[in-house]
Amino acid sequence: MFRLAHISDIHLGPLPGVTYRDLASKRVVGYVNWQRNRRRHMRDAVIDTIVADIKASAPDHLAVTGDLVNLALDGEIEMGKHWLETLGSPDDVSVVPGNHDAYVPGAFDKACRSWTAWMTGDGINTPIDRDAFPYLRVRRNVALIGVSTARATAPFMANGFFLEDQAERLREVLDATAKLGLFRVIMIHHPPVRGAVSQPKRLFGIARFHKVVQRHGAELVLHGHSHEPTLFSIKGRGAQIPVVGVAAAGQAPGGRRPAAQYNLLEIDGDKDNWRIRLTRRGLTGPAIPPSDLEILELGADAMA
Repeated sequence: MFRLAHISDIHLGPLPGVTYRDLASKRVVGYVNWQRNRRRHMRDAVIDTIVADIKASAPDHLAVTGDLVNLALDGEIEMGKHWLETLGSPDDVSVVPGNHDAYVPGAFDKACRSWTAWMTGDGINTPIDRDAFPYLRVRRNVALIGVSTARATAPFMANGFFLEDQAERLREVLDATAKLGLFRVIMIHHPPVRGAVSQPKRLFGIARFHKVVQRHGAELVLHGHSHEPTLFSIKGRGAQIPVVGVAAAGQAPGGRRPAAQYNLLEIDGDKDNWRIRLTRRGLTGPAIPPSDLEILELGADAMA
């Protein structure tokens, strides 16, 4: 059995020093949102509690599906690197970027350079760029496939993009891993299903993504972005492909969004007879001091 943990939408805080020059862009909108909303509900102590429980669960691997930061300031990107170092070896942690990690033009490339060790395929040790996605990591009988939908967008927009050049590369990876009989996990930030988020946050290229996985196959899709513990599916060849979301990893109890959770997936079986068990673990209770937050196992869904 392979045990895979999944978190997303960390939104590390607090924000480093922000200059007027930093705010002469879309960042001014995000900065106002942080001051009015996120800084009250996204807490580092919550993230620490979630990470501690993940480590106690001792998964074989951890998938992080984006939005490590808020405004993609240089100081935030560096802070994101230091935080990733606390999670464990890059061999044991796989990351894909989110829209907040590519908040303004140029930020995506900086994040790729800083977080290269966690966003590269096996045997690749050079800095990466947009054309490096999807990347492939193989751990035992599981293929971890990292797709990027992150791109800088206009103010008040948080869309993702899955374009044809990446789709073609994904087809090749899916075909190659299918021949090896691997369980294929696609990690992506934006939910690749309709209705999961509002129009200003949706993924452009959902139909393209569906065609790729329907024709070339996949066993599981993990995403973030919605800050919701959701379970959708895409109709594949003879089976439904689970599409699993998760609550934001830094969300404190008491807000309008679900409190922080992570997914723990147990993958067992072999080709044509895979079994997946999903357990959601997270925080519960009223808005109480972080030191008193409780861990609650919310239950498990068995998916054949």
